[in-house]
Amino acid sequence: MTSSSVTIVGAGLSGLVLARILQNHGIPATVHELDATAGARRQGGSLDIHEDTGQLALREAGLYDEFRRHTHPQGEHVRVLDKKAHVFVDAGPDGGEGGRPEIDRTVLRDLLVGSLDPGSIVWDHKVTAARTLGDGRHELTFADGTTTTTGLLVGADGTWSKVRPLLSAATPEYCGVSHVEIRIPDAPARHPELAALIGPGMVFALSDNKGLLGHGGNDIELGASFRVPEDWLSAGGVDWADPAAARDALLEEFADWAPELTDLIRHCEDTITPRRIFGLPAGHRWARVPGVTLVGDAAHVMSPYAGEGANLALIDGADLARAIIEHPDDVETALTQYETAMFPRAEEAAHGSAQGLEWCFTPTAPREIAEFFSGMDQG
Repeated sequence: MTSSSVTIVGAGLSGLVLARILQNHGIPATVHELDATAGARRQGGSLDIHEDTGQLALREAGLYDEFRRHTHPQGEHVRVLDKKAHVFVDAGPDGGEGGRPEIDRTVLRDLLVGSLDPGSIVWDHKVTAARTLGDGRHELTFADGTTTTTGLLVGADGTWSKVRPLLSAATPEYCGVSHVEIRIPDAPARHPELAALIGPGMVFALSDNKGLLGHGGNDIELGASFRVPEDWLSAGGVDWADPAAARDALLEEFADWAPELTDLIRHCEDTITPRRIFGLPAGHRWARVPGVTLVGDAAHVMSPYAGEGANLALIDGADLARAIIEHPDDVETALTQYETAMFPRAEEAAHGSAQGLEWCFTPTAPREIAEFFSGMDQG
């Protein structure tokens, strides 16, 4: 069995960087994506891309210089506040540049999409089922009733992966936190006081097991986040699709917070999106199954409170591509090489993400997260 063609499910960061690096080495790959187009839905806020994972992957993809042209000035700045808007940490790397530059997730994804040959991504092609045929081959069934068979299948299809059950019975579990995404576009021009409050980079406003967490810059992107039961978003009877009702519900939850912080809710745009945070168990792994593997959230989805998810997705894609390139005629050796490196890396990051969640959502917050950032070398 050879890797003459690779089938990737999911056009997220991991699947795209995998396809890009394989393309650069003459190995064809097809990416099947459920979205109708690249711009069918928002991709989320800002990402900090780490030197030893995400940046390394972008270098291998030949996209590092283009990536740097799109990073945010002072995006690595950190501000930590409590509910009274008292600032505990207000710091950034010396000279404004550090090892974790920030970029909009949508911009990064568009960069990867644009780097692929036309036809490499099959849009509006939702996988509804995946099954093993034997001899390392697998069959995918799509929503339009068509099927395809492949000798090398990569599940890059996120939290609720359709490919994961071929390898593992594990399912993501609720992490104990729900958040409601809010956004204030063009903040420096429209709400300069809020832009100044948040700062140009990451912000953690935390108290009483809840918080406003996210990124500043030209567009303020935040999650109004709560340690609550899994049914909290639905049990309260709030119509989250009604912007006025959603704002009222959030303002009630933050009623004892400083007005300058609750103004972030009052002035957010009408697209308000509730989400529950899910994760696979730390240390999730599987026995080798011929012809199939997982990358990114499909392999190790975790809470976002260590900033590792996108970086792991990128380095997963790069590592798998490198293994395939090094063993073009031996798929199993390539997959074993990739998984041997990926499993311990993902486990370590998952423990870090769990620790970050505990620091953010505690009655004593923001003490723990402030101590963490205060102890970091911001240079």
